[in-house]
Amino acid sequence: MKKNKIIYWTTTGIITAIMLFSAFGYFTNPDMKAAFVHLGFPDYFRVELGVLNVLGAIALILPRVSDKIKSFAYFGFALTFVSAFIAHFASGDPLSVVIMPIFFLVVLAVSYYFQDK
Repeated sequence: MKKNKIIYWTTTGIITAIMLFSAFGYFTNPDMKAAFVHLGFPDYFRVELGVLNVLGAIALILPRVSDKIKSFAYFGFALTFVSAFIAHFASGDPLSVVIMPIFFLVVLAVSYYFQDK
């Protein structure tokens, strides 16, 4: 039982940290703004994604948030990772950039799997 909790909180902490770090970068880093232009996304999408990353991270990390809300956060993050993979692949980015969303998708899946264990 304790091992499952450690796996859950470690993977959830990683996802939360990545999403909060990404959101902070979306709002403050000019290179992130340029990356969204490079991928062909409008500027408002960067802001929208940043806000939703913060809300999703909060939903995953707070224990009193309902399972239904957490499920929306997991789905949203999964959609974000799959979309990031496709966008980076389609724009011809290096393999190291292309595979990172898939790595975090696996971490997210582990978090989801151990959520109710």
